[in-house]
This record gives sequence, C-alpha cells and structure tokens, in this order.
Amino acid sequence: MAKNKPVVTEYRDYYLPPPFPVLLLSGDYWRISDVISPRLHFHNCLEIGICHSDDGFMSFYGRETPFREGDVTVVPRNVPHTTYSSGGKASLWSYLMIDPKGLFRDLLPAAWQHYDLLSYEFQNFRYILSSAQYPSVYQLAMMIVEEMRLQRPGYQLITRGLLFSLYVEIYRIESEETPDSFSQNNAPPHSTGIMPALDYIENYYMQQFSIEDLAKLCHWSPTHFRRIFHEMMGISPLDFLNNTRVMKSCALLCGSSRSILEISGMVGFQSVSSYNRHFLEIMKISPREYRKHSAEQNEFAENLLVRQYSGWMRPE
Repeated sequence: MAKNKPVVTEYRDYYLPPPFPVLLLSGDYWRISDVISPRLHFHNCLEIGICHSDDGFMSFYGRETPFREGDVTVVPRNVPHTTYSSGGKASLWSYLMIDPKGLFRDLLPAAWQHYDLLSYEFQNFRYILSSAQYPSVYQLAMMIVEEMRLQRPGYQLITRGLLFSLYVEIYRIESEETPDSFSQNNAPPHSTGIMPALDYIENYYMQQFSIEDLAKLCHWSPTHFRRIFHEMMGISPLDFLNNTRVMKSCALLCGSSRSILEISGMVGFQSVSSYNRHFLEIMKISPREYRKHSAEQNEFAENLLVRQYSGWMRPE
C-alpha cells in the first residue's frame, strides 16, 4: 500500500525590529489567488489579516474554514495554514505581523504575564472573526492598518495603543466557550511534530539545554528530530536556537545600557566571542555597530530588514 505524501510545510521567519516590532504587508499586489498552494506555512510571530474583498478559504491542518470580505484573521505563532480565494476570484488583503511580548512589554499588568496569544494555549481557537459578529475587532484592525500606512507624526504611539486594545479584545473572545471550533489537538502529527521544541526555544532560549532535550519534548530520537527539524525549518536546531538568541539580543542592545558581555549571557551564549561571531553572521553587522546605529533606528532597521528578511513579502 502506497504511503501518503507528507504535507510540505514552510517556516517563515519575520524580523520585526525593536523597539517597534510591527510590520504591515499591504497594497494592491496583496491579492490571494484561487490556486491552492501545495504547502502550508507557519511563522514566528502573530499574524492579523484583514480581508478587503471577495471570499475563499483558509486551511488549518488540512481543514478548510471559509472567509469573506470584512473578516479579520488571527493566526498565532507556529500554526500551519494557507489561504486561497474562491474560484475565479482574487481576494485583497492587508497583514499585520506582530511580536506582542516586545510591543506590550511595559503595558501588560503582572496578572497578564502568563497570557500569550502567540502560543496555542486556547484549545478551540477562533482563527477567523467576522466584522458582523465582531465589529470592534474589524474597526480596530482597519484603524491600525491606516496608521501604519500613512505613518503620520506619532503613528507608533497610536498604533501601539490600538494594537493593545485589539489584543485585549481578542483575549476576551478567545476566553469564551467555542464549542463549534475545532481543537488544535486534532492536528495531524506532521504539522505539529516540532512545535513543542519551537515553543520551548521561544520561552527558554536564555537557558542551557541540549538538542536531545528538544527531541524528548517531541517524543523522537535525536537523529529523527534533527532530520525532521531541518526538513521543516531549512536549518538545524542549533542554528535556529542561535538565530533566536541573536534576534532577542537586538531588543536589549537598543533598549538597555547593559554591556555586550552581559547581554550575550542574558540571551544564552556561553561566551561573548561566540555571541559576536553569530551576531555578525546573522545580522551582517557587529553588536557594537548595531547599538551605535540604534539612535537612527528607523532608517537603520529599514535597511537591515531588506538584507535579513526571510518571511513572505509577496503573495503566492
């Protein structure tokens, strides 16, 4: 009996520059065709999409969920999905890619520190929110897109406040009972196999742990884990861990006066020489130079984004 072909899944790593980790993907070229992609994708940040026209389907773990004009989609980190329009249509979208932890670090009260919409802690997550049922979500999302698009004076302050309001509103919705939604526990193994390792790296990158520890979280042998991880992510588990540590250090370089030696230890590197080497390899600039240019953050981050960007910059 022939084996079923595995679903190809892509990991899309978006670099969201501190201290304002928000990226808007918008414009007339963001039209999603009716061609169904042969692969799912997932990313390292929270994705909020706004459908401006037409209708179609989003596929999560191989299960199709319909969307229509006015819907707002909310896709947490590490959730495999793809989007396609109904036959003969090309729906128009805007997307906001966000790192809530970095954006709301000084806004969340202590009681909310455990809450992370980036993870899949909600067992019946509503990925698609209609404007008819949730008008406040749609209005907030549209206001955010407009602020990001026009970039008038003070737009970052206003956008941060609007996104925080949207974040709380989504929390309220997802905290309710959702008996008609499907649980992520029903996702097939090929889609979620390495997710425990990705979540562990995100939460504990600053600590010391082995690849064997990550493999145990996924209930695989180290050899099998390394092979599957590389197939899905395009890099080894160790390289991914080092990339994560370097990206986390960028916020500390820009937002604190700690020494580079101290920062290297805070993000998990065991020596400053190792940190400097990996930072230069990944960012194409040294930590010291990165910090020096942080005063010119807007211009520098824009140029850096072009070099380092490995996410989805155009619709398929």
